[in-house]
Amino acid sequence: MGTPVNIIVGSHVWVEDPAVAWVDGQVTKISGGEVVVQTTNGKAVTAKLAKIYPKDMEAPAGGVDDMTKLSYLHEPGVLANLRIRYELNEIYTYTGNILIAINPFQKLPHLYHGHMMQQYKGAPFGELSPHVFAVADVAYRAMINEGKSNSILVSGESGAGKTETTKMLMQYLAFLGGRVATEGRTVEQQVLESNPVLEAFGNAKTVRNNNSSRFGKFVEIQFDKHGRISGAAIRTYLLERSRVCQINDPERNYHCFYLLCSAPQEEVEKYKLQHPKTFHYLNQSKCFDLVGVNDGKEYLATRRAMDIVGISEKDQEAIFRVVAAILHLGNIDFMKGKEVDSSVPKDDKSKFHLKTTAELLMCDAVALEDALCKRVMITPEEVIKRSLDPQSASISRDGLAKTIYSRLFDWLVDKINNSIGQDPNSKFLIGVLDIYGFESFKANSFEQFCINFTNEKLQQHFNQHVFKMEQEEYTKEEIDWSYIEFVDNKDVLDLIEKKPGGIIALLDEACMFPKSTHETFANKLYQTFKTHKRFIKPKLSRTDFTIAHYAGEVLYQSDQFLDKNKDYVVPEHQDLLGASKCPFVAGLFPPLPEESSKSSKFSSIGSRFKLQLQQLMETLNSTEPHYIRCVKPNNLLKPAIFENVNIMQQLRCGGVLEAIRISMAGYPTRRPFFEFINRFGLLAPEALEGNYDEKTACKKIMEKKGLKGCQIGKTKVFLRAGQMAELDARRAEVLSNAAKTVQRRIRTHNARKRFLAMRKASIRVQSSWRRRLAFKLYDNLRKEAAAIKIQKNTRRHQARISYKKLQVVVLVLQTGLRAMAARNEFRFKKQNKAATIIQARWRCHMASKFYKKLKKGTILTQCRWRGKVARKELRQLKMAARETGALKEAKDKLEKRVEELTWRLSLEKRLRTDLEEAKSQETAKLQNSLQEMQAKLDEANALIVKEREAAKRLIEEAPPVVKETQVIVEDTKRIDSLTAEVESLKETLSSETNRADEYETKYSESQASLEEKQKKLEETIKKAQQLQETLTRLEEKVTNLESENQVLRQQAVSMAPNKFLSGRSKSIMQRERGPDSGHGSGEIKTPLDLHSPSMNHREDVEEKPQKSLNEKQAENQELLIRCIAQHLGFAGNRPIAACIIYKCLLQWRSFEVERTSVFDRIIQTIGHAIETQDNNDILAYWLSNASTLLLLLQRTLKASGAAGMAPQRRRSSSATLFGRMTQSFRGTPQGVNLSFINGGLNGGVDSLRQVEAKYPALLFKQQLTAYVEKIYGMIRDNLKKEISPLLGLCIQAPRTSRASLVKGSSRSVANTAAQQALIAHWQGIVKSLGNFLNTLKANHVPPFLVRKVFTQIFSFINVQLFNSLLLRRECCSFSNGEYVKAGLAELEHWCYKATDEYAGSAWDELKHIRQAIGFLVIHQKPKKTLDEISHDLCPVLSIQQLYRISTMYWDDKYGTHSVSADVIASMRVLMTEDSNNAVSSSFLLDDDSSIPFSVDDISKSMEQIDISDIEPPPLIRENTGFSFLLPRSE
Repeated sequence: MGTPVNIIVGSHVWVEDPAVAWVDGQVTKISGGEVVVQTTNGKAVTAKLAKIYPKDMEAPAGGVDDMTKLSYLHEPGVLANLRIRYELNEIYTYTGNILIAINPFQKLPHLYHGHMMQQYKGAPFGELSPHVFAVADVAYRAMINEGKSNSILVSGESGAGKTETTKMLMQYLAFLGGRVATEGRTVEQQVLESNPVLEAFGNAKTVRNNNSSRFGKFVEIQFDKHGRISGAAIRTYLLERSRVCQINDPERNYHCFYLLCSAPQEEVEKYKLQHPKTFHYLNQSKCFDLVGVNDGKEYLATRRAMDIVGISEKDQEAIFRVVAAILHLGNIDFMKGKEVDSSVPKDDKSKFHLKTTAELLMCDAVALEDALCKRVMITPEEVIKRSLDPQSASISRDGLAKTIYSRLFDWLVDKINNSIGQDPNSKFLIGVLDIYGFESFKANSFEQFCINFTNEKLQQHFNQHVFKMEQEEYTKEEIDWSYIEFVDNKDVLDLIEKKPGGIIALLDEACMFPKSTHETFANKLYQTFKTHKRFIKPKLSRTDFTIAHYAGEVLYQSDQFLDKNKDYVVPEHQDLLGASKCPFVAGLFPPLPEESSKSSKFSSIGSRFKLQLQQLMETLNSTEPHYIRCVKPNNLLKPAIFENVNIMQQLRCGGVLEAIRISMAGYPTRRPFFEFINRFGLLAPEALEGNYDEKTACKKIMEKKGLKGCQIGKTKVFLRAGQMAELDARRAEVLSNAAKTVQRRIRTHNARKRFLAMRKASIRVQSSWRRRLAFKLYDNLRKEAAAIKIQKNTRRHQARISYKKLQVVVLVLQTGLRAMAARNEFRFKKQNKAATIIQARWRCHMASKFYKKLKKGTILTQCRWRGKVARKELRQLKMAARETGALKEAKDKLEKRVEELTWRLSLEKRLRTDLEEAKSQETAKLQNSLQEMQAKLDEANALIVKEREAAKRLIEEAPPVVKETQVIVEDTKRIDSLTAEVESLKETLSSETNRADEYETKYSESQASLEEKQKKLEETIKKAQQLQETLTRLEEKVTNLESENQVLRQQAVSMAPNKFLSGRSKSIMQRERGPDSGHGSGEIKTPLDLHSPSMNHREDVEEKPQKSLNEKQAENQELLIRCIAQHLGFAGNRPIAACIIYKCLLQWRSFEVERTSVFDRIIQTIGHAIETQDNNDILAYWLSNASTLLLLLQRTLKASGAAGMAPQRRRSSSATLFGRMTQSFRGTPQGVNLSFINGGLNGGVDSLRQVEAKYPALLFKQQLTAYVEKIYGMIRDNLKKEISPLLGLCIQAPRTSRASLVKGSSRSVANTAAQQALIAHWQGIVKSLGNFLNTLKANHVPPFLVRKVFTQIFSFINVQLFNSLLLRRECCSFSNGEYVKAGLAELEHWCYKATDEYAGSAWDELKHIRQAIGFLVIHQKPKKTLDEISHDLCPVLSIQQLYRISTMYWDDKYGTHSVSADVIASMRVLMTEDSNNAVSSSFLLDDDSSIPFSVDDISKSMEQIDISDIEPPPLIRENTGFSFLLPRSE
């Protein structure tokens, strides 16, 4: 506030005005405690000195984004700042951590699209322009980082935009914490989709808002431990039930009634509805339709929203049946019945509506009539039925309607909560409170009392939070704040809610007494609170009372307090609807518990609301609060209208001025050291000499001026109320004295200037007269000199005439003589020349005749010789063709021979098997016979032994005298016979032994022969394998010859006859006749004898078995992969790895096979190399290789079927016999084709024949294209990551450096150092760009890709700088424009050094930021027209961008202003015209992260690559399988 010391004549001040709240003016007279102020609207106002406030004349033209930055924090300053920003479409403003949002009453889509959300994501609070997204982001970050739930309290009066702000908050929270959609819809989508349902049943038109929420809503967004939305819940408070039965003109009832009346015709007929004007609950107001709203379409939209939130079709039908029943219920009128104090339906119309209501509620019509017209009283003795008079019956009817609607609304809320689903494991929550603001009307009833009670409770919470923020600020700055008093509204809350003596307690007490009336209730209040300073008794009313709330005094009418506070359900109503046949209606009225039915039926809305509010406050106290105060700028609901008085009242009601009052109790003015020095440094110039400390300098300034009570923190100066004005007064005094000094000097200068002008004029007159005299003297002298000159020239003329005559005569004589001599000489030369010409022509004729004759003979000889040579070459070609046929025949013979050998081999195997079987059988037989013979021999020996023993026994038993008897003779015979038999057995044994020996000999012989045959069989198998390999090689040679013959035939067709014997053809024919080919031919023509010496020789040479071709091919591929996995470097500017891969794939014909793994191996190698690489050097190396290989493939491969090459199809037959991989070129025999390929490479890529690519090759090309794009994107993103931190520092000049630049030109050295410090960050970016370019150059990345990278990087720089400029007002200053301009000059210099080959059009990508900075630093902006700005200065920028820059601009160096008000108005008109175009409304730029090129672009931009002389790396150089990679000598 101003003080007499600070306010002087000439001071600019704010003074109160009844029409516009506050008006600015200039003090013209001060007399005692009063001042006379000449206002800007032309009036002279006299006001008290204590009630005027100083005006800050140095405030930015576009206002400040935070009220705490105002030099004078008072009501008029706050109001003026809001008005300035609102006129610039800046609808958001901070007051510390509080966000003030002014309803623009127009669409501003550019403020809410996805890119704006991305800008505010993670941005520090206060760094960007004020926004509802910033508040949501702070709440979310605090929840994640601190692990504590947060709440956002949105308040404001009806029409201020609370609901829309809540939607924006939830959209941003969904953007930050959105989770993967489950069953098609996420939690946040369900919460947002529930809004249409709640708005249809809870919103209505009021005087101030067409879509006013008539209930309070607290949305809890629940999050899991990862910060993703996991659930939600909606709580509602105090639905305005009385609106169902009673509305005022021009308001409307709840939207759902009008929507149902505008439903499709079949729905209307089903519910027996008509126009809204026919229903009592709707026709109390003349307003039935809303401008721009189609109730029929809204009805269908509400039904769709019900489907979305999970309300079944059956429940929807029941809901609207209940809504229709309420309308019909309101049309039931009553009149007196036959009995005393009884009532009956008034007429047939009332009976029709009664019957319809009963049908819709599915209950008995008679029972419904009794429930409305009668009451049942239960006494211990009997049950008494009491009739109601017509007025009481109407009250009963309205009570039933309100109860049904209230229960219906509660059911909808519960259904929505069940549909959304709450997360019981939720870790945190962010609550968004959308609640009614403070209300004060002409007639204020119980609803306003509860609403204002809620706002008092929230205001107490708000005051505590604001005071806490103040304490945190003071503690952070380490200043003493212990003596600052806290302003609280606890006395008002005690007045309302204290037990037992609060208003709510007294109201409940009155409601419980049947005989209580509103008069007795009012008298009770008067007696209880007659001494309370917040309670006021009106003088002219006996039932009204006034409460002095924080936002002002409100007069309440108590005549309906008791009825509206009663919440009990009439038992008859409960019994009637609880017994309804409709399950839905019966569910709305569940049976009461036994205890509650026996106890008192009274239930207080006030007590229940107090309990709900207490629960809400407990929830808010457990969270970290954030505040958004919504303000309605005018009651007309139109854009660009700012009503000061209305807004001041809302700021009071919203607690914003209360927060300012709290700040005023402490230190309302806080200034950073550098700002304080910049503004008040002139009060103590000695404190700023030399290298000074800012804190010390601030302390010296305040000590010099004797300020007491102010404090100095760590980074800011804290001033008490009025001290800023005092310092400004001192500063104005110093500036006034300085101005007087300047004026004195100017007057001296002007006087001296006039004196010098007079002296100069007199000298000029004198010099003019002197010049005149000198001119006359000069004229006489000039005439005399002219006469002399005339005489001289006349004499000379006469002498010259006589001389000319004499000269002519002499010349005539000389000419005649010379002509005669010349003619004689010419005649002689002419004759001589003619003779010479004749001789020359004759000699020429003879020489030409001889030459033609010689030429004719020569041509004839050449033609005959060329014909002979051509015939010879044709014969050779025919021979080659015949040789090809012979090779085919040899191949067929070899195939037959192989089959024959195979058959013989199988035959020998069978013979060998049979022989072995026979041998084993014979051996078994011999062994059996031998065993039998051995057994017989043993038996015979045993018999002989027995006979001998018997003979001995007989001899011993015989008598001593031997008598010859016949018996002895018989025994002798028997012995003889036995002896003979023994002899025969011996002979048999010997013969059997001989036979066994023979068999043994035969067995050994057969064993030897079998071994010999086995050896021969093994030799045969080896020879068959050798023949197989020989046949394979011959087949390859035949294939090579076929392909070469095909090429030679094509050359023969395309080439002229005299060029048949080119060097290449000769070398081919010589190689065809070379030793390799000759050897191959010999192999073909030689008879394939298995036992031939040549085959035996080959068998000796190839002792080790050769590996299979597939194994060799796999080894070569493995070696290639190992080789390219290393850093092979470059040959010139050609990447070796890409060239080696390409030559190997071409040599192996991998492009033409149907199946191969080499492509996958190469892709895996590249992918592994770049998988986790942040190293730009590695990425650049592989980008160079991949792009080069892609270029070679692009120019070589053609899709299969584009041109059917016959040789490749003919080779398919051999591929099926011996495997497709036998077609690859290996070793020496393929030298002919290899040399042809190498010869083709010498001519560059374009001279190569195109290869018909199969599917794997085409897939490889696509994968390689994807990897080129991926590596390009990784390199680009790495550079973005590197320069992003520097870009944040480059958009705004360092404050210390800026401050040092303002301190005068005397410190040139300091300025130079400051300039160096200013561009340090820019030089960091330039250094990063330079290092990056050097890396790309070192790895020979194609210049085309380098240009694309830097074009996108500069586009990224342009987007980041430009968006930051538009989102941060402190960046839109003159000095900051100079700073960014200097940095852009550094980038331009880098582009110049990088040359167009690598930088390309990168500099042009900065066009937006260049033009924006150019606008900031241009002088005399107010003189510029819109056409000059939009077409000459900033042609690229849109009107929205120009408007934002123009309105945010402030000159911190010279104090100049932005463009004129007319230009701003013109811009606003153009913006309004384009407001429907969402794209044009966006003033931010989007970063393009796409891939800006295709394969064709790379192919067109890169030059041909000669890969013929690429040296293979050492790893594969010595391997014979890669000999084709060696450069061939000429």
